[in-house]
Amino acid sequence: MAVGKEIRGKIKSVENTKKITKAMEMVAASKMRKAQDRMRAARPYSEKVRNIAAHLGQANPEYVHPFMKLHTVKSSGFIVVTTDKGLCGGMNTNILRTLTQKFKDLQASGAEPQTVAIGNKGLGFLNRVGAKVLAQVTQLGDTPHLETLIGPVKVMLDAYTEGKLDAVYICFTRFINTMKQEPVIEQLLPLSAEKLQGGANAGGGFAWDYLYEPDAPAVIDDLLKLYIESLVYQAVAENMASEQSARMVAMKAATDNAGNVIGELKLIYNKTRQAAITKELSEIVAGAAAV
Repeated sequence: MAVGKEIRGKIKSVENTKKITKAMEMVAASKMRKAQDRMRAARPYSEKVRNIAAHLGQANPEYVHPFMKLHTVKSSGFIVVTTDKGLCGGMNTNILRTLTQKFKDLQASGAEPQTVAIGNKGLGFLNRVGAKVLAQVTQLGDTPHLETLIGPVKVMLDAYTEGKLDAVYICFTRFINTMKQEPVIEQLLPLSAEKLQGGANAGGGFAWDYLYEPDAPAVIDDLLKLYIESLVYQAVAENMASEQSARMVAMKAATDNAGNVIGELKLIYNKTRQAAITKELSEIVAGAAAV
């Protein structure tokens, strides 16, 4: 019954794994609700800042902020938002595969990518492919804090303002629903006219006029920085909600698969045990007949 003992050991091992995946599924389900609430709470603020930025850009055309000036793209920057932990299905793989294709397109056109890594998985990937990492932030926990994101984002914004970068993109996983998350690469800088125009059209199509204190450059400079920071914060919040949803689904699938494996192993164990018993009975009967 050495084979039966080995199968019993496998069954015990899979049962222990099933307990772990079930516990992780329940933890992810609990965190997912909080992450979704945080993500939805951040959306109105980012949308309002975008609308105000669009209205200010139209109301004061004599001052054009550097973030709104178009450039010939020779060097691009990427803010890569991934998770710190694994076990969340193909979520990180999908966004990093999309990013790899973007890198190939840029390198084919002669543009060199520079990156900022938010999340441990993305940092490891960028180091493996040899991408230039300007700044990094990891171990964000379950709650994103803007003060921890401002530093790496400022490094990228300063490089763009100094002319070292001609475009800045943000890469993250957008939360659609519990079962679907979408890898997204959006252009942050220069601010696309289509995005700002979409925010301006939300105001009802009438012209806006503002009085600036102390002056237009100071107000617009601060506002556009807030705009970029809110977009990055929203991307991190979306990514965290997607992470918990993907982990819950992945752990649910792992738990179900473990149950199927246990059922198959028990069937094999019972067949092996029955065959051993039948063999012993046949030997006893044969020995009795020989006597």
